[in-house]
Amino acid sequence: MNPLLDFSGLPRFADFKPGQVAPAVDHLLAENRALIERASLPQAPATWDDFVGPLEDANERLGRAWGVVGHLNAVMNNPELREVYNANLPKITQYYTELGQHEGLFARFRALKAGAGFAGLTRAQRKIVENELRDFRLGGAGLPPREKARFMAIRERLSELSSRFSDNLLDATNAYAHYANDAEELAGIPEDVLAAAREAARSEGKSGWKFTLHAPSYLPVMQYAENRALRERMYKAYVTRASEFGRPEWDNTALIAEIVKLRRELARLLDFADYAGYSLEPKMAESPRQVLEFLNELAARAKPYAERDFKEVTDFARAELELDRVEAWDLAYASEKLRIARHDFSDQEVKQYFPEDKVLPGMFKLTETLYGLAITPAQAPVWHPDVRFYAIHDRTGNLVGQFYADLYARPSKRGGAWMDEVMARRRKEGRLQTPVAYLNCNFSAPVGGKPALFTHDEVITLFHEFGHGLHHLLTRVDYLGVSGINGVEWDAIELPSQFMENFCWEWDVLAPMTSNVDNGAPLPRALFDKMLAAKNFQNGMQTVRQLEFALFDLHLHHDYDPGGTKTVLDLLDAVRSRVAVVIPPAYNRFPHNFSHVFAGGYAAGYYSYKWAEVLSADAYSLFEENGVLDPRTGGRFRDEILAVGGSRPALESFVAFRGREPKMDALLRHSGMVDAGA
Repeated sequence: MNPLLDFSGLPRFADFKPGQVAPAVDHLLAENRALIERASLPQAPATWDDFVGPLEDANERLGRAWGVVGHLNAVMNNPELREVYNANLPKITQYYTELGQHEGLFARFRALKAGAGFAGLTRAQRKIVENELRDFRLGGAGLPPREKARFMAIRERLSELSSRFSDNLLDATNAYAHYANDAEELAGIPEDVLAAAREAARSEGKSGWKFTLHAPSYLPVMQYAENRALRERMYKAYVTRASEFGRPEWDNTALIAEIVKLRRELARLLDFADYAGYSLEPKMAESPRQVLEFLNELAARAKPYAERDFKEVTDFARAELELDRVEAWDLAYASEKLRIARHDFSDQEVKQYFPEDKVLPGMFKLTETLYGLAITPAQAPVWHPDVRFYAIHDRTGNLVGQFYADLYARPSKRGGAWMDEVMARRRKEGRLQTPVAYLNCNFSAPVGGKPALFTHDEVITLFHEFGHGLHHLLTRVDYLGVSGINGVEWDAIELPSQFMENFCWEWDVLAPMTSNVDNGAPLPRALFDKMLAAKNFQNGMQTVRQLEFALFDLHLHHDYDPGGTKTVLDLLDAVRSRVAVVIPPAYNRFPHNFSHVFAGGYAAGYYSYKWAEVLSADAYSLFEENGVLDPRTGGRFRDEILAVGGSRPALESFVAFRGREPKMDALLRHSGMVDAGA
């Protein structure tokens, strides 16, 4: 049996072969299309059980099968799988575009909404129907035939372009390597990073050290290497990936231009002024103007702190590091030196206290305390030997959910960190399907028999992604369309993940998950106090950098004219001139590797990180008031935020938890952007 067509349990990764993809996809698409035609006949009953439920079943099967393919393409990428993925992606895109434009189904949903039985549905079911009607409008269901065909063609082309953008970035990242044979060139780089670089070179039969543009290799070079020329070389290679400075077949320049142009055309087919308006339709934010006002207000508050941060690091670099001018490739290095001088600790020192075999149990213990759960190792087929699998049970021993953890970087894996769903919670014919998630990161693998060591920033990243996972896994909603993260407004989706980050700054949470890798000693309280004092170190600069990305994204999809004389880089320069304090060199090609926007789901939505940060900081302030490990407050957060998924508007869920609408005050306080005495 084709493992992609086996929905009896967890994915059968060990049995997967690329040649199975096309037959499975074709079979499921044929089944689904036949079902849709039957369900959309005018005489077909417009009830949940007669067409919504069966359609949900069919789309879940397709989503689970294609989800395995997409996941493997992201974490075990190889030429054969990539070819198969890209060959079948247009079929999937075409199907969902057809589905979103199907006049017969649109009519069935309208009839269900208008019928007497609608009031008898559960709130979750009614929300799904309302979401479907909205999505039919956004999918072009109301367009005349010629425009509908154009809409479908644009959707398919955008899907193809996004996949190519991601492939180009991965290929350009993998293609670069710096081989070093002179130890003096590597002065300052931590020993564990050097050990990994030696192992990377040795695996290719080479001597010396190999450094790449993958984060665990690249970032420590930028932060610690005393050799300025090495930092500049690595920086230039990193920021020019997938641009005209590299191999022509990996250049994302033309893809970006076409993506922006097609998105605008797609939005205007539906009578939106721009793609930002189209993108915001299902989000919390009401309009591009509201988002711009939010971002500009935050920028106005943050920029003075960013300017102060930049002045401090440049003054320090001039006085202590003999750097008259801090260039982009100096910033991480000078900042780390300043932090050591001011707060008397380094990231590398802290890293020795966060071995993986203490961090994961500590994170699980926090979850167990807040939500009354137990997280234990379990067995399942996996796609790589490094992957682990876990089960979550409640106090009575019932299975709540399961998840895979794939934490280490490798060349076949796309960069960054993300959570994705394997399957969602649902109840069908009295049987409960428990949710399953993927948890993916790109940390350094263990070297030399020692456990993997995490920087504190990596601990925060792990907590962030686990927060997404808990949002998916702890839902109590029994209908797929609004179960877990499904149906949650995009600009609220980061609330549970950013909320989890706050616990990484709590002594009672952090201390038990530390153990010095050499002597087993816990993190000293004095070192933690230094970390806490440095928590908002250069936070002004970090904030305006995020705002730079968010404003660039929103303007790109709102008031930028893709047919005009200004280029995408001109737009980015204009945004930087208003909000940035660090201006990179002219060769910097940030848009060419901005995969969130050009290969992910964040187009006209990157602002959601800051939008949700307001929600998460304000939500966490209730824990600060009641006790950060208070199970009653944790239970309330689970009940009102995590458990309800997308079954009600996110603002309603927030108010149910917090007792009022969100305020920006807690974010500014947490970020250190409130003057003393204010």
